[in-house]
Amino acid sequence: MSFRRARELRRQSTDAESALWRALRSRRLRAYKFRRQHPIDHYVVDFVCLDARLIIEVDGGQHANEDPARERYLREQGFRVLRFWNHDVLANTAGVLEEIAAALDDRG
Repeated sequence: MSFRRARELRRQSTDAESALWRALRSRRLRAYKFRRQHPIDHYVVDFVCLDARLIIEVDGGQHANEDPARERYLREQGFRVLRFWNHDVLANTAGVLEEIAAALDDRG
């Protein structure tokens, strides 16, 4: 079921998700491979770099109320989660990419 939902979400990407995907796809950021609308167990995340264990969430109305249990579960699985508002992605894409690059560089 998660894979079907992920496909549906990819087809319904927001403008902000589409803009960020153009910058992340095809190893364009630090040569890291990102996946979009990727299922992780019973959750679907906006973007994930599995090698760096980094999840990127682009929040608009659908994520306005974070799900603490979801976030906790993803962190317990060893992922770091970065969240950006749609407006920030669209108005300051370069700044958002700098934050993501810093997180990739700081893999610990």
